[in-house]
Amino acid sequence: MSTLNLTLLTDLYELTMMQGYYKSNCKEVVVFDAFYRNNPCNGGYAICAGLEQIIDYIKNLHFSEDDIEYLRSLQIFEEDFLDHLRDFHFTGDIYAIPEGSIIFPREPLLKVIAPIMEAQLIETAVLNILNHQSLIATKAARVCYAANGDGVMEFGLRRAQGPDSGVYGARAAVIGGCKGTSNVLTGKLFDVPVLGTHAHSWIMSFPDEYTAFKTYASLYPSACILLVDTYDTLKSGILNAIRVFTEMRNAGIPLTYYGIRMDSGDLAYLSKIARKMLDDAGFSDAVISASNDLDEYLIENLKSQGAKINSWGVGTNLITAKDNPAFGGVYKLAAIKSEDGTFLPKIKLSENTEKVTNPGNKTVYRIYDKATGKIRADYICLATETFDTGKDLVLFDPNEPWKKTRLTGGSYTMREMLVPVFKNGTCIYPSYTVMELQEICTKEKNTIWDENKRFVNPSKIYVDLSDKLYQMKQDLLREMSVV
Repeated sequence: MSTLNLTLLTDLYELTMMQGYYKSNCKEVVVFDAFYRNNPCNGGYAICAGLEQIIDYIKNLHFSEDDIEYLRSLQIFEEDFLDHLRDFHFTGDIYAIPEGSIIFPREPLLKVIAPIMEAQLIETAVLNILNHQSLIATKAARVCYAANGDGVMEFGLRRAQGPDSGVYGARAAVIGGCKGTSNVLTGKLFDVPVLGTHAHSWIMSFPDEYTAFKTYASLYPSACILLVDTYDTLKSGILNAIRVFTEMRNAGIPLTYYGIRMDSGDLAYLSKIARKMLDDAGFSDAVISASNDLDEYLIENLKSQGAKINSWGVGTNLITAKDNPAFGGVYKLAAIKSEDGTFLPKIKLSENTEKVTNPGNKTVYRIYDKATGKIRADYICLATETFDTGKDLVLFDPNEPWKKTRLTGGSYTMREMLVPVFKNGTCIYPSYTVMELQEICTKEKNTIWDENKRFVNPSKIYVDLSDKLYQMKQDLLREMSVV
């Protein structure tokens, strides 16, 4: 999409560590894992997004002369290191879970195998991109689930935290399930539907509401959604909308996509009255759209009240993920490649159990129930492990290993989730359009159970460790605990 050089989109300590590796002639190939610890909004899953922008970033990774001059001005980098940066580019391997996929805590979403300087530098940008878009895609999936098949439009640009957040947030929202966005730049860059009606100011700029509606309808007869709450929704707005729709019908103008939008008031009550008024006038197929600080909880609540809304405009609470504004992804060293080509596992300890990392060069398998196609569990294992789905597989909770589940051979299938994206610095991953990613995401959402999608106390899909990985982790913990 873009050739913007984001090489300096990094934390200073990544560069100071790079200089330290360079000065000490440290050239080890390492494994880093990007993962997150908790689902957003206390939910049962998340959606992976942002890989395309990570690919763009890696492809364009280089230090320009202006970059080097700026680093020189900081007076903390030596000339031999700065000279080394002139030829810097990414030469390693990257594996990732594809965009639009369902993801769960603690499993690697992205794995980097590269010389340590390269792997270290990209940490900040990778997390910045992955965290933001995965968060918004997840929020959008939740909102669309609450809408239960109704169309959801993302229109939070004016409330987003800056242009990039608005553009890439809208991209992620469409991946998560929104039918389109009000953001025209996102529409241009990613070829997604752009949607919108008019503001209250349009109506206020005319002598009266009827004239404003009639003028708008004459301009956009095939997409005529009229905002009815500028003055009085029931006594003025809906009546004038019906008047305009009647004139269009009498004039033989096809009413292909038309209806009303409400942006204030008791949306459940008003939508019920509006539906009756429209139906009584012969406009039973007219859309009733609503906005006004909506989120998944309010949409679910309005539906439970019998609201007659069938199109939803969601802005602030979606584009900012207002109730959970950060995804919390991290990037941790997992292994160092030895001279004989094997990977020496590394582990980070912590007094907080959830911060103890899973060591080694790993991959992730998704285990599906063969009869239903639903996810049974995700399985983190060593990259060299293979499995026979014709044999029984015993899963256990890595934190409470006495809790076990046996899957009978032939009753389940397995799919490796981490796929190659870069090999020896070259991208080998296909490019997908945003609308293709939305289709992928829709299919992915159908692989989790309704119990995983509910907003209050959702059922969990467990992420388990293979026997070999679990034993490796326990051995390292025992070694590290020796005093």
